Amino acid sequence: MFSYCTDPSTLEGLSWLSCYLTTGKHAGLYISVFTVLGLLAVTAPTALMFGFAGASAARSRIAPLRWLGKSYTAIVRGVPDIAFFLFFVIALDQGFEWIRHKIKCPDWDQPIRQGSDFVVCDIAKMPLSTSPQWIHESYAFVLAVLTFAIVFGAFAANVLYGAMRAVPRAQLETAEAYGMSPRQTFWRVLVPQMWVFALPGLSNLWMVLIKATPLLFLLGIEDIVYWARELGGTKNAKFTDYPHGDWRIWYFLFLLVFYLAFTRISEIVLERVMVKLTHGQATTGGEAQRKAAV
Repeated sequence: MFSYCTDPSTLEGLSWLSCYLTTGKHAGLYISVFTVLGLLAVTAPTALMFGFAGASAARSRIAPLRWLGKSYTAIVRGVPDIAFFLFFVIALDQGFEWIRHKIKCPDWDQPIRQGSDFVVCDIAKMPLSTSPQWIHESYAFVLAVLTFAIVFGAFAANVLYGAMRAVPRAQLETAEAYGMSPRQTFWRVLVPQMWVFALPGLSNLWMVLIKATPLLFLLGIEDIVYWARELGGTKNAKFTDYPHGDWRIWYFLFLLVFYLAFTRISEIVLERVMVKLTHGQATTGGEAQRKAAV
């Protein structure tokens, strides 16, 4: 807060606004921006890893592994995201606590399921009630990353599976004719070439992931949308020194600009990646580059 903000009643115009926007109550809004960016930075590669594993399993020659990969994509993609978020986080949290309960409290003689309640010993809870606040927030963030990664990993698996099938079969047969093993053919021929076919679908998936970040509130994380609603609708109850009316339209306008700017930057980066991937490839993009260079 600026030095001239000691007496808000004497302020007006931009001075009042600068003091209002630098209050401690706005720190949650600013931190939530970095929370969303951090979530995207961690979730994107994690979801891609889940997707690659799912796609590889779906095309495996081992039947149980192939069934597992196809079941993963079919089940997760067939469940509405909001229902999966509400169910999976609770199930994952209780699964962690059940494992800890079995390890730390082997002498427990009461049922864990007591009607609609899930009861474990105190030392098995995650996190512990005595843990500092940052532990609770970190645990919620990890659950969010896992949930987002599993959901969007299923969509990424479907995209990558289609991209693997789009690589010309003649390329793989040529590699096999030169004596490459199936593993060498997969890593040296199939995987490098599939990205050019997968990138358009992965680009759309990245945009959907950006728009899905407001679902963080379902996981107990105070995201940008939560703070915009709280701060914009705040009146004298929280801002005694800076009373205002219903400003939610301005806060949500800020969110509109933020998301549009972020998606535009993403489009520019992804377009450059696509140009680099298609360079020299026998694809529509590669042919366009070759003709432009002539």
